[in-house]
Amino acid sequence: MLDTNFDHIRDDWWALARALGRTPSAELGHAPTASSYASDLGVMMAWGRIVTKATAMAEPLLVVCDDPWLFRHLSLVEGVSAGSAPPMWPTVLKLRLRGMAARLKYAARAAYSALALRDHRRQFTETGTSALLVYGHPGSSADGNDAYFGGLMHEIPGLQRMLHVDCGVARARILAGSHTMSFHAWGSVLRTAGLVFARWRPSAEDKSGRYGWLVRRAAEREGGAAAAAATRWQSICQAAWLTQAKPTAIAWPWEGHPWERALIRAARGLGVKTVGYQHTVVGKHLYNYGTAANSDGMDGIPDKVLCNGPAYRDQLQGWGVPADRLSVAGAFRLPVPRQLSVDPTAPVFVALSSDPVISTQMLQAIRGAISNSGRAGRRYLLKEHPLYPFQFEPEPGIERTDVEMTKHEALSAVLYATGTVGLEAVMAGLPTVRFLPEGKVAIDILPLDISVPTAEASELDDILAVAEPQNSIRRENIIAPVDMAHWKNCLETA
Repeated sequence: MLDTNFDHIRDDWWALARALGRTPSAELGHAPTASSYASDLGVMMAWGRIVTKATAMAEPLLVVCDDPWLFRHLSLVEGVSAGSAPPMWPTVLKLRLRGMAARLKYAARAAYSALALRDHRRQFTETGTSALLVYGHPGSSADGNDAYFGGLMHEIPGLQRMLHVDCGVARARILAGSHTMSFHAWGSVLRTAGLVFARWRPSAEDKSGRYGWLVRRAAEREGGAAAAAATRWQSICQAAWLTQAKPTAIAWPWEGHPWERALIRAARGLGVKTVGYQHTVVGKHLYNYGTAANSDGMDGIPDKVLCNGPAYRDQLQGWGVPADRLSVAGAFRLPVPRQLSVDPTAPVFVALSSDPVISTQMLQAIRGAISNSGRAGRRYLLKEHPLYPFQFEPEPGIERTDVEMTKHEALSAVLYATGTVGLEAVMAGLPTVRFLPEGKVAIDILPLDISVPTAEASELDDILAVAEPQNSIRRENIIAPVDMAHWKNCLETA
């Protein structure tokens, strides 16, 4: 029910996000971008929809809710009889103290990073060239090969690579070179003090109306961490770099996050061409790609959006990106996998989530499937997300693997919840099952015209037993080969 209702709150979240984005401080928040990975506002809206629909049922529904904001939101639904609301201030005080501590820590780390990497700015001399803006991915290397843009730096002479502030000092030094530098170097140490107070503060109007309590909740929860400080620091650093570097064009993995909107505004003010490279996948739940959520309208969308394949181009056009801004440039990160053998006696490959709560539920569901199954001998190979380690001990039927899914000779099925492995499994011709966690939404990353069986914990074993490959998938519609000529045209002649 939660998963289904999350599908149906998309338009409401887009409209709410667009309204929230008009508040100046909203440029620091994730909820105002309808970011389903970074904000659970949409999940709360889905719970509200479930309860609203339940009021029309003849059978009474008991709802147990200890979240102080969600409780108050549900109590306003017509037909709901509510008891005493959970206390608000203990939770608010805890989040505010935690948020202040997190931002103090982040400000200190940002100041250190700016000082430790200041030589990058002193050594910077090439202005007027194009640049890639990337995260500090462990798959990138100092020779210019990049996890997001492959060998593009080798193909376009003089192309710069700037590292997002999520890349720490140690990693930035490993990747640094004559054409790779860290945004931290362009940050002012004096301005790090202001990061302590960086947070999204909705207006009184934002906090009223149908979703008022949920907006308050989203703001307090985001304020309980340092995400807004990181967004502000990235915006400060990238703006200073743009002013000095005067690039002709910039390209980055585009997702519509707050710092990206600030980047587009700053670049457009300096006459810099912006090229947003679709970040891996755009599934039906990645609402942050929808232009309807952008309070800047088309001004908040890159000048050009380069897609991994035709299916994603069509989806983004359907979500409001103008056709003349869209093109297919191919996928650096998602090559089409070879067909893999399906062997009922082979293990089930399990792609653990970037969310530790979901990974924990997947592990518990697998344990339950093993203990309750009459099918002896089924093995599960669990692989951690490359950026989010998950600790667990191997046990009978449950093994750890570091081998990527595409490099196994044969598998019986693939189980995933979030991430791109589900798409890779479908294209590799493997039976693929999407795990539905309890109390959370596993963000669906599959293209709109592809669906796979879903399984809650209690039905996992039965669903895996009957899952079949989707052999009708046309892989070339999903992932296209890299069009290097198109990339050069976008970045060399900007």
